[in-house]
Amino acid sequence: MSRIGNKPITVPEGVEVKLDGKNITVKGPKGTLQREIHKNMTVHIEDNVITVERPDNEKQNRSLHGLTRTLINNMIQGTVQGFERKLEVNGVGYRAAKKGNNLVLNLGYSHPVEVEAPEGITFDVVNQNEIIIKGMDKELVGQTAAVIRTKRPPEVYRGKGIKYAEETIRRKEGKAGKK
Repeated sequence: MSRIGNKPITVPEGVEVKLDGKNITVKGPKGTLQREIHKNMTVHIEDNVITVERPDNEKQNRSLHGLTRTLINNMIQGTVQGFERKLEVNGVGYRAAKKGNNLVLNLGYSHPVEVEAPEGITFDVVNQNEIIIKGMDKELVGQTAAVIRTKRPPEVYRGKGIKYAEETIRRKEGKAGKK
């Protein structure tokens, strides 16, 4: 039994949800998001309450039940509040700067690394070592943060690189000295 999939989603004021066959569109104060729902899932909208149902208890349908409900809930939450992800740049000489809509990173390479902002994503550079990625689509915000992190992942000896703000780096001890 899916506990998450069975929870109803209440649609807040100012948010409009339309269901067209297997396509769901959520329109809110921050913008519009659209997604195609898996063919096995059934979505019902009644009196500003959305429910998701599955046809049977097959393993795939059980998995999709909670996933579909969560995706719809994230769409509603994104159009109302939006999502953000924080990254930290650690290292001597490592810094981030905003250039137009793009992000310019100096990460110890011979050249600066420039990251273009996908549509619907904005970068905020609080100081040279802190990046905030904001957007409506939770999936796109997370993917953009992951792409930026891959430009220089944190290393385990000194902790230099780009890491998520809530991430802790497991540090290794350096080479042992001679006895």
